[in-house]
Amino acid sequence: MNTVTTPNAQELTETLRVTEVFHSLQGEARDVGWPTVFIRLTGCPLRCVYCDTAYAFTGGVARSISDLLADVAGYGARHVCVTGGEPLAQKNCIRLLEALCTAGYNVSLETSGAMDIALVDPRVVRVMDIKTPGSGESGKNRFENISLLTSRDQVKFVICDRQDYLYAKSTIEKFHLTERCEVLFSPSYGVLIPSELAEWILADKLPVRFQLQLHKILWGDARGK
Repeated sequence: MNTVTTPNAQELTETLRVTEVFHSLQGEARDVGWPTVFIRLTGCPLRCVYCDTAYAFTGGVARSISDLLADVAGYGARHVCVTGGEPLAQKNCIRLLEALCTAGYNVSLETSGAMDIALVDPRVVRVMDIKTPGSGESGKNRFENISLLTSRDQVKFVICDRQDYLYAKSTIEKFHLTERCEVLFSPSYGVLIPSELAEWILADKLPVRFQLQLHKILWGDARGK
């Protein structure tokens, strides 16, 4: 069972490598549409073929947790999303998530599903990808994470083609995913025609949520949106 701790002053001075902090509308998952502060951490052990944040693989700036809390407070939003790259590739991500929750924000974490989520604060909504074959990284899926998911969490499949759809469908059935948490299907942007995916879902009567990336519709590939 996760243990919730309150970060002390020393822990708030711990640093993470950060690519960007920005204010936008949440474009995906359950909180879609809400004004949200995004903290994009640097680094990722995966190289998905459709990745649209490759600029976050390297570089970044070392920022303390207290600095990041001050940044977030300046935007006046209730929702905060910690994303990447792969946020959990940095050990101090766990401390950052705890600090944000303790500060009273509605916190979500976007994670690839390749990293252990066991230590993530239970107050955080975990939006976990399960990588399909079309990503090129399905071999990195850590299926042990599924048993840790709760009804607060969400699982996302990015679908590139019919093979990906069938893979996602079989994974849902194998692990009874829709009985554990909300499941999201998203067409890979610019790769799969959204209406095709919608028709497959309807034909199979899958109890999943179809989603488009709102930020892509509004701003295309613009960075920091």
